[in-house]
Amino acid sequence: MNIKARLTLLFTLLVASIMIITRIGIYIQYDQYREEQFYSYLKDRATTIVQLIEGIEGISDSDIKRIEEKVSTVLMGEEITVYDSNDSVIYDSGKVPFPVTEQVLAQVRGGSEIHLREDSKEVVMIRHIHEPGQKPWVVVAYASDIIGLNKLNRLRDILAYGWLISLVVVGGAGWLFAKDALKPVSEIIKQVNNISAGNLYDRLRVGREKDELNQLAATFNLMLNRIELAFTSQKSFVSHASHELRTPLSVIMGEVEVTLMKKRTGEAYEETLKRVLEEVRNLNSVVNGLLEMARTESNVSTSFRKIRVDEVLWQAQTQVMQKNAEYKVEIQYDEIPENEEDLQLEGDETLLRTAFTNLMENACKYSENRKVEVLLEVKEKTIRVHFKDQGVGISEEHLPQLFDTFYRVSSVQNTHGFGIGLALVKRIVDMHQGQIHVNSSLGVGSTFIVSLPQF
Repeated sequence: MNIKARLTLLFTLLVASIMIITRIGIYIQYDQYREEQFYSYLKDRATTIVQLIEGIEGISDSDIKRIEEKVSTVLMGEEITVYDSNDSVIYDSGKVPFPVTEQVLAQVRGGSEIHLREDSKEVVMIRHIHEPGQKPWVVVAYASDIIGLNKLNRLRDILAYGWLISLVVVGGAGWLFAKDALKPVSEIIKQVNNISAGNLYDRLRVGREKDELNQLAATFNLMLNRIELAFTSQKSFVSHASHELRTPLSVIMGEVEVTLMKKRTGEAYEETLKRVLEEVRNLNSVVNGLLEMARTESNVSTSFRKIRVDEVLWQAQTQVMQKNAEYKVEIQYDEIPENEEDLQLEGDETLLRTAFTNLMENACKYSENRKVEVLLEVKEKTIRVHFKDQGVGISEEHLPQLFDTFYRVSSVQNTHGFGIGLALVKRIVDMHQGQIHVNSSLGVGSTFIVSLPQF
């Protein structure tokens, strides 16, 4: 069952339940009102008869009947019986008296007014004080409220048929209501089906006001923005990666093909192998960088544990200086914290060491003195690491794209590199919910500031 049918069914059942409860209430209230009115009429008839018997001495039963018939107050199937203080019948309207026991008569004389229904007969029993100090009389009257019951049955039929007709109307109205309510959903489905990899720039449009469906469309559009950004980045990444991998492979193939074209000396072969080895190393560096980038794409937050940032910095310093003997890395504390836990955070030690290593190598690589100054400070539950060099600097126009994959500043094109390091650093810092900023001046140098929160 689709949502439209389910909404229609639920709406119809809800309204139908409310209507049937209301109609049952109306029926019961009217029946109670009819019963009270008829008992009142029957009680008045009984009181009138007993007053005639008491007030007019010597009048016969037939005379009383003629008087009652002339005033047209006799009820349908009426029978009135009057019992004196000795439980003897002193008046009977001529029909079959309603059977009563001495216990019931005693109960009525005690002050109880009895109302009851037997088949189609409505019965009322009241007492009448004839003379003070003597036992009261008892008047038993019954009649059939044919007119009232017919009206009640007619009301029942009207309410039942009205409920059935209303049910059909409510069902149709519910279907139209559900169709109108779900129309924006149908539009969203149609628009979503038209979005593919070739037109990720398309966005959902909903013509309603600020309602939940509009919020759903806006949320979906935000998701499409992220998908389009990721898709574009992926295409750019694949394109650049293909280019970076193709270059060393082309060089290797060219060297090998040229070398195999004719016989060469051992020294020539050795020189060729050296050039091939250098290109293989470049290729290996690119592949390792791409693997590190891929690792940052996966969810590694589950491997986070408490680590000391200063220890990771010392490890990165050792790794950089062992790999490049001419590089110099100086690490200083802005202020040594009294509590060692202030230098701790939740993170991945290997990834952070990779980020610090890349920043140190870049600073040394692009500085004439091959030196980087690292400053560690802890302020306001945040660990900041400054990487300062005295290199060529970076112009402001290049800063926005500095952390894009395979992006390289034109002023350092002659320096060996692949444009992966800073992009990898940015992703690692983002994984640790940190931030990275750059302050740079041309001809003076650059300072990269990594801010990491203490969890």
